[in-house]
Amino acid sequence: MNAVPDATVYVTSLREISWGVMLVAITMIIHGFGMILTLRVNNAFKPRLERTPSFALGVFALILASWMIILVHLSEVAVWAGFFLWKGALPNYSIAYYFTLNEYTTVGSSYRLPQSWRLLEGMVAAVGLLGFAWSTGVLVTLAQAFQGHELQLLKRRRENRLPKSSDLKP
Repeated sequence: MNAVPDATVYVTSLREISWGVMLVAITMIIHGFGMILTLRVNNAFKPRLERTPSFALGVFALILASWMIILVHLSEVAVWAGFFLWKGALPNYSIAYYFTLNEYTTVGSSYRLPQSWRLLEGMVAAVGLLGFAWSTGVLVTLAQAFQGHELQLLKRRRENRLPKSSDLKP
């Protein structure tokens, strides 16, 4: 009979689940505030875009929103990395941040958490997927508005170039 050594036996603890649930909640709160802020900043650009329609300004608004979304994600990663450092799961903040960013993006890392925190590796990946899905929804909303605005401008330009039926002579 093959016996499994005690060192490889892993039992999820209530402590690990509790910390994971709390970290997921903190991450989603940060993400919620970040996405609302991103939408508010983008909405602040709308009056300017309507006054002076500009493709470059519209693209800049999307780029700014993208930067803000990335900063929100990096902030979330910082919270998890700080937790791993605080609990002594990783040796320093650089490694903790690198590890967390790789797990958050589901790339994975060559580093491993101690067995007592192993469940959090999957939870980091799950919260990253949730965050990216939410961010994608926000970015798609903003991109659709930008594209719709650009298509309306193009349609108006074309209509202004076409001669009116009353201008045509029989």
